[in-house]
Amino acid sequence: MESGTGLISGKQSVPQSEHSGQSDQSFRWPIARIQALLDLPFADLLYQAQTVHRQHHEANAVQLSTLLSVKTGGCPEDCAYCPQAARYHTGVQNQAMLSQEEVVAAASRAKQSGATRFCMGAAWRGPKQRDIERMAEMIAAVKALGMETCATLGILKPGQAAQLKQAGLDYYNHNLDTAPEFYDEIITTRHYQDRLETLREVRDADINVCCGGIVGMGESRAARAGLIAQLANLDPYPESVPINYLVQVEGTPLYGTPKLDPFEFIRTIAAARITMPKAMVRLSAGRQEMPEAVQALCFLAGANSIFYGEKLLTTGNPEADNDRALFEKLGLHAL
Repeated sequence: MESGTGLISGKQSVPQSEHSGQSDQSFRWPIARIQALLDLPFADLLYQAQTVHRQHHEANAVQLSTLLSVKTGGCPEDCAYCPQAARYHTGVQNQAMLSQEEVVAAASRAKQSGATRFCMGAAWRGPKQRDIERMAEMIAAVKALGMETCATLGILKPGQAAQLKQAGLDYYNHNLDTAPEFYDEIITTRHYQDRLETLREVRDADINVCCGGIVGMGESRAARAGLIAQLANLDPYPESVPINYLVQVEGTPLYGTPKLDPFEFIRTIAAARITMPKAMVRLSAGRQEMPEAVQALCFLAGANSIFYGEKLLTTGNPEADNDRALFEKLGLHAL
């Protein structure tokens, strides 16, 4: 087997063009091929993922991002996983948009703790023009600190992405969440195409795309393969791919969903790495519930980015000191 190109078994190989990078979209990943990846013996899958990872990334380096909710709660959407939806009773308190001073102070603390990217999230279906103007000011101020900037603000109208780009936005996060065939089980207030159109607005504005999904929502392995296929077949595929493990919040429809086996989550990380070799694959929400050994296997499977800090929007996250201790145990270092 040629290093990094084996797909279904040790006796088969994938043409180099299939792993040649984001500019070559001549090959598309059929769902069946990704399912075959997910069905591999665990050690074989991780071997392939780690080999692909080392071909495109520094082996033991992890990029650190910090996420801040700049406007919390009151969202009109019905995403079944989200504690910020106004229709669910989750105990999340609505919070008006933070001031620029508060955001810059949080970004400065994140930078001092080692984060290189600062992500700002707002619970909207989509921003109004006045919101875009305020966000643009925040983005410019965070950019002035020397950090990469990211925002997740919901559906963008034509022209809004260009305004964010002008302000200095480096990444826009807009997750697909799950496979198209499972999507209506999770969200009914927006369509899959709405998400794809926002991603196109972001691409047209020359902003890097941060796009992933959530696993553990009751979906099948086939649906997880469908999610990875959607992401890998974007042209080009996202520069940043957050893979979230569902954090169950009481009051949301998905509370009480049978928990996904951690090995299935690790397999999903590995499939993302193999199909999107140059992307930063982010071990995202749900890390607080993962034992250190599970996190270590995620890094072995190709995760090379994490959210760093004590909170992800409204849910917990391992504290920075714990992450530093884990990095020391594993011989990892921050990019």
